Amino acid sequence: MHTGKVVIAGAGPGDPELLTLKTARYLHMAEVVLTDRLVSEQILQRYVNPVAEIIFVGKEGGENKSIAQKTINKLLVQYAQEGKFIVRLKGGDISVFSNILDELETLRAHNIPYELVPGITAASGAAAYAGIPLTARDNARAVRFLTYQKTDILSAAHWQDLADTDDTLVFYMSGETLNDLVQHLSLHGISGKKSVAVIEQATTPYQRVFTRKFSDLNSQILRRGFVSPTLLIIGNVVNLHQSFRWLANSKISKSYFRAAGENQPVQQYSLSSLI
Repeated sequence: MHTGKVVIAGAGPGDPELLTLKTARYLHMAEVVLTDRLVSEQILQRYVNPVAEIIFVGKEGGENKSIAQKTINKLLVQYAQEGKFIVRLKGGDISVFSNILDELETLRAHNIPYELVPGITAASGAAAYAGIPLTARDNARAVRFLTYQKTDILSAAHWQDLADTDDTLVFYMSGETLNDLVQHLSLHGISGKKSVAVIEQATTPYQRVFTRKFSDLNSQILRRGFVSPTLLIIGNVVNLHQSFRWLANSKISKSYFRAAGENQPVQQYSLSSLI
């Protein structure tokens, strides 16, 4: 039997119409789709081959809620060795804060052909839908994409650099660590005049954008409990949100986000029956 092929593709930040044409074509061809938790259900309904197996292998905060990476790797190898055409669908872009390296090393070790298809990363999608140009002229010369988990240990020099920089800072997956981020940056003297945007569920009908000056981030805001996925933008560019926001902050018209065509039923498979 011939070896199959794996396409690792980015699904974009949430809005199903931000999916690339190439990824849509491959989803239509797929025999098996291994999809992340954050991939829009509309993408699966609209674009996936109706006879394809759809396997949910998403990761979520906490080990008990996540599918182990070694299990995902095993599934990729298993289906490829059966000669299947597989799409490994990841939220956002495949190369930004994903476990793509583990999967690439597994595929290479087993001589499995693969292809990489980029997607729109969450920072780009959230910034665009919030009207915040990340490197707007006269506001920022650079942008940094970062993550911070509660278990991360960063040096004082690193925190000081983040507090002092004029670069735009974008923290991915920051809903649960927002309070810690604010405390660390405040301790290292970040300007209270610097602007902050907290964006939850970006590019979806449930997107909400909260903007404040750093000095105005009170305990009530920090304890609010933002809905995942949450992204944090820090920098002068956040001031542009009030002038250029083009979507309402709440009650967004769902018609804007509609996916064309009739939805197809999604067939789900349990991992226990596949491994």
